[in-house]
Amino acid sequence: MRTRYLPVKRGVLAGVAIGAALTLAACGSSGGSKAASGSSSNPLAGSAAKGTVVIGSANFPENEVIAQIYSLALAAQGVKVTDKFNIGAREVYYPQIEKGAITIIPEYNGALLTTSVDLKSTAVTTADVDAALASDLPSSLEVLNPSTAQDADSVTVTTAFAKAHHLVSIADLKPIANTMIFGAAAEFQTRPDGLAGLKKNYGVVFKSFDALGDESGPITLAALQDNKVQAADVFTTTPQIATDHLTVLTDPKNNFAAQNVIPLVYKKGVNSSIIATLNEISAKLTTAGLISLNQAVGPDKESYVTAATNWLKAAGIKS
Repeated sequence: MRTRYLPVKRGVLAGVAIGAALTLAACGSSGGSKAASGSSSNPLAGSAAKGTVVIGSANFPENEVIAQIYSLALAAQGVKVTDKFNIGAREVYYPQIEKGAITIIPEYNGALLTTSVDLKSTAVTTADVDAALASDLPSSLEVLNPSTAQDADSVTVTTAFAKAHHLVSIADLKPIANTMIFGAAAEFQTRPDGLAGLKKNYGVVFKSFDALGDESGPITLAALQDNKVQAADVFTTTPQIATDHLTVLTDPKNNFAAQNVIPLVYKKGVNSSIIATLNEISAKLTTAGLISLNQAVGPDKESYVTAATNWLKAAGIKS
């Protein structure tokens, strides 16, 4: 479970400093703006019909490149955009968007719900999670249309193993799980959607569990490739799923809650044109697209601007 789910605790001074910087930005800074800020002292005050926004992002590459997509697309529509990327964890940026110091940020619906809105929610499907958000978000905030793109936990095996055992769904593991070692971060042993969830929802009980030293990272991927574990918790937008010939097993019973990428917006800071552009992006953003973006800004070492521009061009969205 990466930091987008459970916010990373940061020092009080760091959180205050970041919050102060964002507040200053909302009170007149033009740094990072894609157009002159004009005479307005508040970038959230709006400029004529096109609008003015502050776009934020969390502090990991996938979230930042999605924010860059939002930024380029809105700037191309004539919106005055100020970028405030790489802010930090949700505990830092969520209060800022709630009060309007940030206007737009890409979020993950399930994580947003259970870490910041309703910690006891049991919603798992995209529709149920979004309905809960619509009902329970603070009045200043709104989520727009979800994309089909999800960055969620998964049960993943090598493609060779999947073919050998005719595996498509997590349910297909039930007859052979007692011969398999499952690998994940140690917390997977106690999470409701971890080993307990797989047993409850699918009757899958593994021979043993290997507490690996990372989350969907090189240690986990190497353990799969070397057959140290036969299945592992791998995030669904990990580029190596394709390059390392891995297979994500489907989850028809929704053991893992939806984690659709979704724009979270400060209501007073957006207009119908901005909403339409963000919804168009969501309509075209897929999990496969996220994997490609992660490949681009990760192993391929493209800049966020280049990767975002290429995605927008391929999607047919003006940038």
